[in-house]
Amino acid sequence: MSATPTLTAKEVFDLVRDDLLAIEAEFERGTVSDVRAITDIGAYLRAGGGKRIRPALLLLAAKLMSYEGRGAIRLGAVVEIVHTATLVHDDIIDEAQTRRGRPSANVTWGNARCVLAGDWLYMQAFKIALEERNLRILDVLIDLTQQMVEGELLQIEKLGLCIGLQEHLDLIFRKTACLFSTSMRLGGILGGATLEQEQALQDYGRNLGMAFQIVDDVLDLTASEEVLGKPVASDLREGKVTLAVIHALERCTQDERKVIETVLEERAFLSVSHQEVMAVLDHYGSIEAAGRSAEQYADHARHVIRNFPESEFKRALLWIPDFVVVRDK
Repeated sequence: MSATPTLTAKEVFDLVRDDLLAIEAEFERGTVSDVRAITDIGAYLRAGGGKRIRPALLLLAAKLMSYEGRGAIRLGAVVEIVHTATLVHDDIIDEAQTRRGRPSANVTWGNARCVLAGDWLYMQAFKIALEERNLRILDVLIDLTQQMVEGELLQIEKLGLCIGLQEHLDLIFRKTACLFSTSMRLGGILGGATLEQEQALQDYGRNLGMAFQIVDDVLDLTASEEVLGKPVASDLREGKVTLAVIHALERCTQDERKVIETVLEERAFLSVSHQEVMAVLDHYGSIEAAGRSAEQYADHARHVIRNFPESEFKRALLWIPDFVVVRDK
């Protein structure tokens, strides 16, 4: 892992604390509707918390470019609303029962209401973005939502299949990293970044998002249910193979492969236990291999912003990849 500035999470948070609070207020205003179910679902999802890493990235990118306008607050709320909409739809598709240690929204309000609430959130995000009166921003957001929906559809097609590495990397880009990338890009657009700077910010977000999702997937296999706020190995239960599993599948025997395939087919740990799957992954060092991959993406993220002028915001962006790869939830 590359040497990075010595910062604490509090120091990084303090750089954007007031703006994040303003985004939270904008987020709250933006999820209120005359229809009670939408307001209630929005309030429930906001109360579930979250790292707010995407709006924080947008703020840091904008500040890196010396932007000080209100647009970063609006667009920070936009990316968090888009993210929230994706979580609502993901939980419905995955038939999830819990999210961040609480019943998922679809369990409380039902699939029909939550599908429509998720759709409303997407439209509300675009409505807020329109206030910027910037067609480039709308174009970027349209491209983002198309990629995310395509990613969800592609994942549905791949459920239960032992997909290859490149297919998996494309999926996690579409489902996760593209929103990180877009958050950084929007901050750059607000700050008047050159095309070269905008590309660097976009690449930073992409690599950071890839590292973030790989770590998420590893934690899904290794962390406790109390830490995760959902059942352990939810991905395998839903028929999804992730990087560590793919690493093992590329190296294992037919009998070991059958262990993993059985879980994917049954969508549960019935004939095979979680411990048996972990034994296969441990045998091939697959968890460690996935961790190394996340660190490589984190290193790439740091590398692509090396040419930006020195500032406290650049130092924060150089620190964040470390936070992403060492977190435990």
